[in-house]
Parts: sequence; structure tokens; C-alpha cells
Amino acid sequence: MSQLSFFSAESMPPAVTDLCGLLAGPGQVVVSGDRARISVVVDSVRRAEAVAALIREAGIDAVVARSEEDSPLVRTEALPELKPLADQWTRGAVKAMPAGWVPSARPLRMWAVAAGRVEGEGERFVLGLDPHAPDTHPALAQALIRAGIAPTLVGTRGGSPGLRISGRRRMHRLLDNIGEAPEKLDARTEWPHV
Repeated sequence: MSQLSFFSAESMPPAVTDLCGLLAGPGQVVVSGDRARISVVVDSVRRAEAVAALIREAGIDAVVARSEEDSPLVRTEALPELKPLADQWTRGAVKAMPAGWVPSARPLRMWAVAAGRVEGEGERFVLGLDPHAPDTHPALAQALIRAGIAPTLVGTRGGSPGLRISGRRRMHRLLDNIGEAPEKLDARTEWPHV
């Protein structure tokens, strides 16, 4: 049995601001007047259900649907509660990481659930990035460094950019923050482990 870290996602109360973890990854935000909607396309229905559960824990209703490309999609309604988050994560109509942002445990967990992938035998974990927002990639790498998890930017020339975390100490630090795998995900193939 693993010990619960004082800084892990399980030790923090859920909040609407947890959804910034989706925006750090491939999530999208659409603003309409004084409301905003957040959505993210994921690679499996299991992952979509796990993301929707985290969003609901934060007090926001979430729907699992299909994207135009027939991929699993999780989205919120357009809500006033999401507008401040949208304002922080956009400049005009373009997604941009807020200056000085450091991912705390719950947003980092949401990012890992929505867009994390295991590489190799589990000795590396990649947090997926938004291929449509390449200007955010270096800033997000710096944000993880400020959180004590130094990543390597990978896949920038392909369609799957991400921040790769490798090494025992970094993987332990990541796991201390994001906690145990959600029930819907396979802990061996979809969640970091050391």
C-alpha cells in the first residue's frame, strides 16, 4: 500500500480551477458572453468517463459525447463559473498559459487523466500537449520545472507533442502529486509507475 502524500491530489479539495489541467493539455475553451465551455477530446471512452468524474468532483456537470472525428469527447456546459478560467488561459481567441502558472496536484491529475500516456515499460510518462497551441509548449515545460518535475519536450514535429517525464526521482515526484490511478484507467498501462 502506498502512502498518501501531503501534496497529492487526494489530499486537496476539488475546485473549478482544477479544469486548468485540461487546458494545459489538449483541452479547448470557448467563450460566449459571460460564459465559457471547456472540452477535451481523449483516446478512449474509459478515459472520457474518468475525466468527466473529475470535472463533476469539481462541482461542474460534464457530458461524454463523440467529436466530429468520432473520438470520445468530454465537455461542460457554457457556465459563468468557467469564464474566469477562460480569461486566464486565453489571449484574444488564442490559448495561452497564464504567466507564472505552476500546476498544483489536482490540475496535474486532471491533465494526466485526460492526456497522459505511458512509454516503455512505465519508466517514462508523457503529458500530452495541445498540437494547436505550440506557443504554450515551452511555457508549460517551465511550469512543470517550477513544480519540481523537469520534463523533456517531445513530438513537436509530429501530431503528438508532449512533456516526457523520466527518471525515478521525477516519476516519484509526479506520482506524489497525481496520486493513484482512477478506477477507470489501467494502472499498469495508462498511469505512471516506478
